[in-house]
Amino acid sequence: MATDMDVDSVSIAPSMAQAPSGATYDHPAHFPVWTFPLANIHCYSILCCECGTPIDGTTATGALCADCVRLTNDISQRVPREAAMHFCKDCDRWLLPPSSWVVAHPESKELLALCLKKLRGLHKIRVVDARFLWTEPHSRRLKVQLTIQDQVQTHIVQQTFTVVYVVSTQQCPECAKSFTANVWRACVQVRQKVLHKRTFLFMEQLIMKHGAHKDTINIKEAKDGVDFFFSARNQAEKFVDFLNSVIPIRMKKSQQLISEDKHTGSKTYKFTFSVEITPICKDDLVAMPIRLAKQLGNMSPLALCHRIGTSICLVDPSTLQTADISAPIYWRAPFSSLADAKELVEFIVMDIEYQDIRKGKWHLAELQVARASDLGVNDKVYFTRSHLGGILRPGDSAMGYMLTGTNFNNAEFDAIENSGTYGSRIPDVMLVKKQLHRKKKRGRNWKLKRMNKDEGELLPKQADQDRMDQEYELFLRDIEEDEELRATMALYKAQQKAAAAAADPDAMSEVETEGAEDEVPKINMEELLDDFDELTMEDQKSQQ
Repeated sequence: MATDMDVDSVSIAPSMAQAPSGATYDHPAHFPVWTFPLANIHCYSILCCECGTPIDGTTATGALCADCVRLTNDISQRVPREAAMHFCKDCDRWLLPPSSWVVAHPESKELLALCLKKLRGLHKIRVVDARFLWTEPHSRRLKVQLTIQDQVQTHIVQQTFTVVYVVSTQQCPECAKSFTANVWRACVQVRQKVLHKRTFLFMEQLIMKHGAHKDTINIKEAKDGVDFFFSARNQAEKFVDFLNSVIPIRMKKSQQLISEDKHTGSKTYKFTFSVEITPICKDDLVAMPIRLAKQLGNMSPLALCHRIGTSICLVDPSTLQTADISAPIYWRAPFSSLADAKELVEFIVMDIEYQDIRKGKWHLAELQVARASDLGVNDKVYFTRSHLGGILRPGDSAMGYMLTGTNFNNAEFDAIENSGTYGSRIPDVMLVKKQLHRKKKRGRNWKLKRMNKDEGELLPKQADQDRMDQEYELFLRDIEEDEELRATMALYKAQQKAAAAAADPDAMSEVETEGAEDEVPKINMEELLDDFDELTMEDQKSQQ
């Protein structure tokens, strides 16, 4: 084993100044002991396997010197040498994945940071330096020189290499909208924060009857509502005015700048109209603020909504007092429904006593009712006053709200209970409508038209689809039972059922016989319109 000394090596001969004069060393134990500093001594035990340079074998891994480690290890192999950059030549912006577009000037710090974000593997090493290299402007190339450092074994390795970026042009979404023809310029977002779609079904029929959707270029379903897209701003404003004339709404407007011509000063905007429908629907039980009830003729704050038109139409079943709440008055002090149609309970009329108070189709009466589920279980009977005295008879079934024993999480109802004036007037039961028994599910000789709507990317689940079908069936039953509601819509003849009835008159008589047993009122054929969309060539010739 060879031992090499550095430049400042210590001589092994004893110093004459340190030995005493005349001293003799005739025994080995009398010889002086010298110490050597280990920090100044390098022990080279092996040679490098590549170049033969003496190295310390205790610290060198792989039998390589520092220079050979730098030559044999490529720390930049995890960093790609080529990458792609997307540039919008219309607005001079660069794509920042996944979907952002940023402004960056040539050879700027922003563009350099964007280039470094496109490279994978840089987060595992240290970037010492990064700079642009000059390229031809028309070459569609960007060159970035990178200097990186990383630790290999016990050595710090530094390496410099060049990454080439290929610039490809891509249109950003904003520029694509501004240059695409027949794209929407105005959107009307109709929303209602309720759990059912009865008001939307009613609004759809009004739109179909008056043709208010003829200028739309697309109709798309959204959460809690529908979006209507138009190609012009005035068309959307006309549609909003129509909605304001048929249902109580409030509207907010916003605009977004799409493009701007600095030479001519012309600008292109997209407009969005947010329309919110009042969350009160037909047959809902509402608890109004006491202050609002006093302003409406000092009526009871606990009332029923019997119709939705340009305003919210309420009725007090115990006094037949009515009130109309317009949209501005409602949104000044909004309130939600206390219970909706899904919470209706079936009651059986046990006894009825008519009063002398009438108002239109309503007749005030005092009733004794029992819950249908309690028959045969207990003899509990509830007393109530109702506006349905003209159509109810003892033994009939009626749908209503059970107020006794029900906890409502509503601040307005709590205020009514704590009020000394209205707290004692809360009835046990509030009847809404008469329950018509249907002996058999029979086909209808009429139908409604539906709008062609885009359901979006995600189709509704099976449970949601079943719920929507059930809501539509309940809406059809409301049309059959309510003549005033039916008068506001356009009902069409079901061509297939009419043709089947004409081919088989015995089947028609059988259906009529079964329908006579039902309590559901029939819709006359004179009220129905011909649907010319389903007429065939033979039908058209026969009509001519």
